Amino acid sequence: MSKTYQNILKKTTFNAPEDWLQIKTIDMHTGGEPLRVIVDGFPELKGNSVLEYRRYCKENFDHLRTALMFEPRGHADMYGCILLPPNDEEGDFGIIFLHNEGYSTMCGHAIIAISTLTVEMNWIEVKEGDNELKIDAPCGRIISYVNAKNGKVTGVRFHCVPSFVVGLDRTVEVKGLGTVHYDLAYGGAFYAYVDMNKHNFDFDLTPVSNRALIQKGMDIKHAVMAADKEILHPFEEDLSFLYGTIFVGDSLHDTIDSRNVCIFAEGEVDRSPTGSGVSGRVAIHRARKELNYNEKFTVESITDSVFTCSMVAEEDYGPFQAVIPEVEGTAHITGMQTFVIDPDDPMKNGFILR
Repeated sequence: MSKTYQNILKKTTFNAPEDWLQIKTIDMHTGGEPLRVIVDGFPELKGNSVLEYRRYCKENFDHLRTALMFEPRGHADMYGCILLPPNDEEGDFGIIFLHNEGYSTMCGHAIIAISTLTVEMNWIEVKEGDNELKIDAPCGRIISYVNAKNGKVTGVRFHCVPSFVVGLDRTVEVKGLGTVHYDLAYGGAFYAYVDMNKHNFDFDLTPVSNRALIQKGMDIKHAVMAADKEILHPFEEDLSFLYGTIFVGDSLHDTIDSRNVCIFAEGEVDRSPTGSGVSGRVAIHRARKELNYNEKFTVESITDSVFTCSMVAEEDYGPFQAVIPEVEGTAHITGMQTFVIDPDDPMKNGFILR
């Protein structure tokens, strides 16, 4: 055995110089959609609420968002989160979400993942059955229930913030597609929902159409943003923007009710059925009188991963009649990372190449 190879076997840890920033993460996925949980090394964020923390991060440390989400440490479809103090003493913790465009208001797949991690890491005193968590997201407080059996997570369900329909059966002209019919709804974020069965598009909701879904999804998003003036949250200006387009179609499997493909942020494709997206769908189905209390429906994603959805309550929310959706799924840990940022690296802040 060569001396060099012996050294390789003995020296497997790189000790970064003191002037290099080190950020530790735990990486996960929910239905194939990644979540990079930042657990140590990120500079302290200042503020008194999750929305204030988010603004401070955007104004002062956005280069670290791009460093951790973009290449070479991430990729164009990477997703992450930072854990923070809750908005008040009743909460367990706060969370802000990171992606290729910036900072989202709500993320259901991240709620399922971070709830799973909370139990796996014993950040709470874990009991058999449901373990309740109160998580403060930018859109409001999310209640999640982590089911544990013999100390192992078997699944997570969460109650989203009040979700509502802004308008059904709207139309917008989109170059290359003509007249597109859509529903506008909010499930912690605003989406334009496009029913594939109302159109004769030359693409479908399978991975083969990935590129077309990104392009057409972004075209529809930009057209709706330009034409629709009702993308307004009733209480928070910071939440008043269109997050993405969700294509809804028939399932490819007899046991699943429908299929979602969500194109969000700057052309990201959600590998999961999209927790905030299906929350908006719960509101749409209720508005169309297609859904009753505790009646469940299942939604698959482009990767065939599945969320189970239902409605657990209704309430007035500003001018809207809103529902409280329940969304259920599973998540898994994929690795632990220590990322280093060399101050002399010309690409230290990351880049995207599609």
